[in-house]
Amino acid sequence: MRVIICGAGQVGYSIARYLSREANDVSVIDSDARLINEINDELDVHGIHGYASHPATLEYAGAPDADMIIAVTHFDEVNMIACQVAHSLFGIPKKIARIREQNYLGPAWSNLFSRAHMPIDVIISPEQSVAEAIDQRLMTPGTTMVLPLADRAVYVVGVLCGENCPAVNTPLRQLSTLFPNLNLSIVAIERGLETIIPGADDQIYVGDEVFFCVDAAHVKRAIEAFGHEEQKARNVVIAGGGNIGLSLAERLIHKHKGLSVKLIEKNEARAREISEMMEEVIVLHGDTLDKDLLREIDIAHVETLIAVTNDDEANILGSVLAKQHGCGRVITLVNNPAYPSLTGPLEIDATVSPRATTISMIMRHVRRGRIKAVYNLHDGIAEIIEAEVSETAELANKKIANITFPEDVRIGAIVRGSDVIMPRGETIIRPNDHMIVLASQGSVHDVEKLFCVQVDLF
Repeated sequence: MRVIICGAGQVGYSIARYLSREANDVSVIDSDARLINEINDELDVHGIHGYASHPATLEYAGAPDADMIIAVTHFDEVNMIACQVAHSLFGIPKKIARIREQNYLGPAWSNLFSRAHMPIDVIISPEQSVAEAIDQRLMTPGTTMVLPLADRAVYVVGVLCGENCPAVNTPLRQLSTLFPNLNLSIVAIERGLETIIPGADDQIYVGDEVFFCVDAAHVKRAIEAFGHEEQKARNVVIAGGGNIGLSLAERLIHKHKGLSVKLIEKNEARAREISEMMEEVIVLHGDTLDKDLLREIDIAHVETLIAVTNDDEANILGSVLAKQHGCGRVITLVNNPAYPSLTGPLEIDATVSPRATTISMIMRHVRRGRIKAVYNLHDGIAEIIEAEVSETAELANKKIANITFPEDVRIGAIVRGSDVIMPRGETIIRPNDHMIVLASQGSVHDVEKLFCVQVDLF
């Protein structure tokens, strides 16, 4: 497949890395010569120094023969124009654009991106996606990750295991005995910097982050089974009034009646603007690193602080300080891929990465055919995939025990109609099943082939 990526920043680089590993023909365009030099040195792609919206640049990148364009520059307008040029002049079949400015995305202007006007097939809004991800964590306290799949019939959940976790030091094969009425299966364990795709004899230790698939009806009980019985927050503080903070505040106020929301913004003019826009939110001008401000908002009685400023270090330090002053739980936005592994020892309860969220959203549209959803786990070290089984797929009508899966692949759950099935060796995979699979980055392409309908995957 030939793909043009506009923008060589963190998101563009990561998408290029994933696609180039799978023998796709990838061109990357950026106006920053330094980024293009880096991407040419480090990846097997064609890096082009130029402007992504210029027809000549797109033509040089292979637009006449391209299957897809992914526009993720830092400028919404460049992304939109690049997709328009790709459609009007080169007829590129699939066009994906990242658009951050919420003014473009309001319901009143939904016709803007129709085929008759600006034909963009997929709009990626990191602000809305991150707000939704934080809301999921907020409404399922005790989790580090909550991922609904198969029309919310099954969830992939991450939890940290503490001293009070009943499953600690127990072989995984015994979990069904320990929790006989829970419909769940463990698909991955994060232990320090190591990702383990576990077997039946592996054990969970204190400090592990465990990822499991669970029937939607059993989510709350499953979280409690791993030692987390926290209550939903009713008193929330958002640190940061940027696009993400504003989207999150709007979402929480409109979706959760009775929730008390305060928002802290360092820029006085921005704080005043938000205060005028949202009467239901108490807006404070200040900084979460200010101990006097933390005392003013009575941080010891705040159930959850959500740090979503544009500064990773400020988010981390503000979260740590809030915990030290008695805040019940902190959720921290982190862009730098090096930071999430450091947050555990700092007692940060959950992190959210706009970069990882954006990449996951794009990849679910890049993966073609029967792949319905993709989520990148811990900077792409593994992928959680939802895929539908076709009648002609290699694994249709076979017992799981009779299918040769790569060693670093785990089937987490099978959704068949309204039933959620936790897989066993004797389980037979049927056409139209939706399977939740975890695969290491190196095995993703092999997993895609298992669900292939002749040539409907690349």
